[in-house]
Amino acid sequence: MYLKKVDGPRSITLPDGTILTRADLPPAETRRWVASRKAIIVNAVSHGLITRSEVLERYDLSDEELDIWTHAVQKHGLAGLKVTAIQKFRQP
Repeated sequence: MYLKKVDGPRSITLPDGTILTRADLPPAETRRWVASRKAIIVNAVSHGLITRSEVLERYDLSDEELDIWTHAVQKHGLAGLKVTAIQKFRQP
């Protein structure tokens, strides 16, 4: 078995003990972003599995979009990434 050469780690252990690998990342052609996929991307970037610039290029995301996801996870957890809950969290 041959492994593709990649920069950075092949897997990381998250604070809850789960292991996240590059194979767990959504496919590059992903266009429908559900909360679970957003959470995987945010965890991968924040724990160093993949670089921010690589994510922006691979998934064709904007800086602002990734910042919104990151802020939502920090402030509200996984529930903050759900589209149906956005209005509830935006209220003062």
